[in-house]
Amino acid sequence: MVKVAVVKTSPEKVLEDYRRVMELAEYREFLPKKYETILKLNLSWSLYFPACSTQPWQLDGILKTLTEDGYKGIHPMENETVVTDVWKGAKLNKWLPIIQKYGLKYEPLTEVKWIPYKPKAEMLALDAIFPEGNWIPETFIGKNVVHFPTQKVHGHTVLTGAMKNAFGGLITKKRHHCHKHIHEVLVDLLALQKEIHPGIFAVADGTVAGDGAGPRTMIPRIKNYILASGDQVAIDAISAKMMGYDPMKIKFIKLAHDRGLGCGDVDQIEVVGEDISQVN
Repeated sequence: MVKVAVVKTSPEKVLEDYRRVMELAEYREFLPKKYETILKLNLSWSLYFPACSTQPWQLDGILKTLTEDGYKGIHPMENETVVTDVWKGAKLNKWLPIIQKYGLKYEPLTEVKWIPYKPKAEMLALDAIFPEGNWIPETFIGKNVVHFPTQKVHGHTVLTGAMKNAFGGLITKKRHHCHKHIHEVLVDLLALQKEIHPGIFAVADGTVAGDGAGPRTMIPRIKNYILASGDQVAIDAISAKMMGYDPMKIKFIKLAHDRGLGCGDVDQIEVVGEDISQVN
């Protein structure tokens, strides 16, 4: 059975709880040490706003675990959008001191080489949106990826999570052209990820969840949960359930489940760590 780990945390022990949630989700099985690892951060707004972007303690806790466990070749990366600046966002969201703390270098995707890539899997939408071909960062190929979403609502996709986090990594600044077919695009991107990454893992921060008009101007809700899984569909499904949604009624989750890219049916997902039956 597919596994999603959920841990209730607090400010006093959040860094240790990031290790706990990753170990409960058996992260080493999904991130082979022989490969380098991309940390795909999430920058939804250059300004800091609770729940909006990757939290500094989220980055700290995951990096602490990976470095203590001997992972080498770690690459913290994020892309720009039409409303964000990669360096301003990294500074104001307090990522840079944490990255430096672990002796790493921040690598904006605006500063790496992008190459054309033709997915082997059948695409639902990307081929039509980018008939000239989709371009991806060359450095992503052959490396593990860890996604850093937060638990929050989203105006285009109901909620944003692990699957949506790839949207900022595998499509250029022109990705706003995908919004009309965003659910299909997220499924295409997961299929693409399975072709280029030897390992995929996600760790979501719900310490402060985002309610209302996501993904930026939201109402912060203190929930103090963190989640982890090697199944990108399953972690989004459990996150959706915790937020009060029926996961299989969210289009991108249902599409990905039906195409065998992960599990979106909560009855087929083992939740370890916490009882989430009363979470709302």
